[in-house]
Amino acid sequence: MTELEYAPGFFTPRVRQGRIRTRWLLALEYWFLQYRRAWRGSILSTFVFPTLYLASMGLGLGGLVNHHLGTHAAILGNGSYLTFVAPGILSASAMQIGINEASWPVMGAIRWQRSYHAQCATPIRITDVLYGHLAWITLKLFATCLVFVGISAAFRANSLPRALFEIPAATLTGLGFAVPMAALSAHIKNDAAFSTINRLLIVPLFLFSGTFFPLAQLPGSLQVLARFTPLYHGVTLCRALGSGQLMTLTNLGHVAYLATMVAAGVVFARKTYTRRLSR
Repeated sequence: MTELEYAPGFFTPRVRQGRIRTRWLLALEYWFLQYRRAWRGSILSTFVFPTLYLASMGLGLGGLVNHHLGTHAAILGNGSYLTFVAPGILSASAMQIGINEASWPVMGAIRWQRSYHAQCATPIRITDVLYGHLAWITLKLFATCLVFVGISAAFRANSLPRALFEIPAATLTGLGFAVPMAALSAHIKNDAAFSTINRLLIVPLFLFSGTFFPLAQLPGSLQVLARFTPLYHGVTLCRALGSGQLMTLTNLGHVAYLATMVAAGVVFARKTYTRRLSR
């Protein structure tokens, strides 16, 4: 069997005798090359829409909120509404990107384009196919969050450099949704479930996880329910890191929650990918 090494160029393989150790990079390369041909079509959903959310909610609605806030400013952390809502939109955008990248693309690679099957026809293993795709989703989440934080800084919605800590937190939030979604996408037979998941899960999470208003504004029972949602942990973590609260037990709890979702998703995905691609 041959081993693939990488020459100085980006994704430039060199073959020699031995065992393949970097096969998942070949799966990552496939998604990178796909994106090079189709990146223009993702500009709106990846960068423009979150920016418009930030401008409309943070500046448009935020102007009204700040005008009528008065003595209740403490509920937003004694800052502007723009400063409050920006980390929430960052986390919610990461959630949506993670879900989108792990739903139709995964099912398409299995059922329609069958690119997963083509990769498995090579020395690439099923787990390499999974890890390569998850690595690509991670890179895309990180790049999107980086751009969003830069745009937020231009709007003066955050304070650099501490806002940079929001980037890995939001990336972890997106992965907390993407990895279980990839596992589910490899398990189900058709894409009818995606619309249901979006209507009944993603949209309620987007609205009621502390993204646009503090949880204190919700009824008591809904507050308890919201605190168990993954997006709440991502929003709260990004908001805390952006305000300068770094190594706290609460933040570690948020990280542990999201990391557990990723780990459980990987275990589930290994099973569903193996079951689906080994047929």
